[in-house]
Amino acid sequence: MANFSKSNVPRFSVEVYQNEFLPEGGRDVSAIVTVTATGGGTTGRLLLVSVGPHDAAARQRGPSAAVAVMVDCSGSMDYPPTKLRHAREATAAAIDTLRDGVAFTVIAGTHKAAEVYPGGGRLARADAATRAAAKDALRALRAGGGTAIGEWLRLADRLLRTQDAAIRHGILLTDGRNEHESPEALRASLDACAGRFTCDARGVGTDWAVKEVTAIASALLGTADIVANPSELAEDFQRMMESAMGKEVADVALRIWTPQGTDVTFVKQVAPTVQDLTHRRADAGPRFGDYPTGSWGDESRDYHVAVRVPAAEVGREMLAARVALVLPSPDGTPPRPLAQGLVRAVWTADLAASTSMNPQVAHYTGQAELAQVIQQGLDARKSGDWDGATAKLGRAVQLAAASGNAETAKLLSKVVDVVDAVTGTVRLKAKVADADEMTLETRSTKTVRVKK
Repeated sequence: MANFSKSNVPRFSVEVYQNEFLPEGGRDVSAIVTVTATGGGTTGRLLLVSVGPHDAAARQRGPSAAVAVMVDCSGSMDYPPTKLRHAREATAAAIDTLRDGVAFTVIAGTHKAAEVYPGGGRLARADAATRAAAKDALRALRAGGGTAIGEWLRLADRLLRTQDAAIRHGILLTDGRNEHESPEALRASLDACAGRFTCDARGVGTDWAVKEVTAIASALLGTADIVANPSELAEDFQRMMESAMGKEVADVALRIWTPQGTDVTFVKQVAPTVQDLTHRRADAGPRFGDYPTGSWGDESRDYHVAVRVPAAEVGREMLAARVALVLPSPDGTPPRPLAQGLVRAVWTADLAASTSMNPQVAHYTGQAELAQVIQQGLDARKSGDWDGATAKLGRAVQLAAASGNAETAKLLSKVVDVVDAVTGTVRLKAKVADADEMTLETRSTKTVRVKK
């Protein structure tokens, strides 16, 4: 393990957990990389500023963060009418949570996107006066029209890009399906916004599409969740904004170097949620690849890195990969690693050593499979394949029990009757509430951390 510190940057550390031993001719190496950020502060790009009317220096530096809140105002938000009222209250709670000096905007989303506050293609700086004005503007929100989420995201992107802020973040609320633009249009919007800002997405009620909301959060490196009861929106929005305000540095990349002849098989975030980053690789030089991790505060995450090395004889050792955390350099010079760890390969004739799976690797391999079989089981259930659904969800129950994922086990118990958790013997429930099924699907990628 190695770590580096830099003035005003959170201290990052990297720990690598693996079984480095391979049998003769073995090629596949897996490691769990734990990344921890502590003791933040601000970077040269992330500035905590005073917003006094005479603080010219603060105005010149710009805000520490910029936030766009996108509120679904389509016609379905009027059924029942209390839904839009709860959305207004939730947005007000988020606004109240903004740190002084943060730039912010509120967007109303229907089949088009409209600025609610402050308007004029700009963002406001959070203080007592602008918070009050923004909450007053929320009273004008009315339900009507369709749903085109890509339009909301593109407007948020245009507005957020007016700010020279290190942290750019969106909060998106929808209660329906994206019926007024094509899936291709939404994907194009996500591709355009990826890397520009992060976004947490929430579905309220049970008439929205889980895969649409989770795809938004995945593409924009945010969180996704269900708020089945609209009365709980305010608390959830407050938590989301508190988390956003706790971010201290953005655009952190997991940079992986591999030697000649070695290839990266996959890179996945495996805690606190499963997020496949393999296809997000950006080449960063000969044998280097960058994988985006988004914004960081004081937190810890785990990543599963798998590489394929050239086959070798017993007694050979090699560095299979070097994993580092890097920030983009404002002047274009090569970034200095904030922390790094090494993945090794050692060929041995000791069968016990080469066949033993590292506990961390085993745990997260199971957690990734858990997320996968839940999705497969629910898809099978929806298509009427009850035998397939029973087999997949039974395996999910078995994995949840074995890994100690009590929260997922609880959600599964609302969809299946558990006969024997150890063997994964279950019976599908004949009737399942939409909210229970959607909650399981939305939260299927949440993991529990391995006990080290």
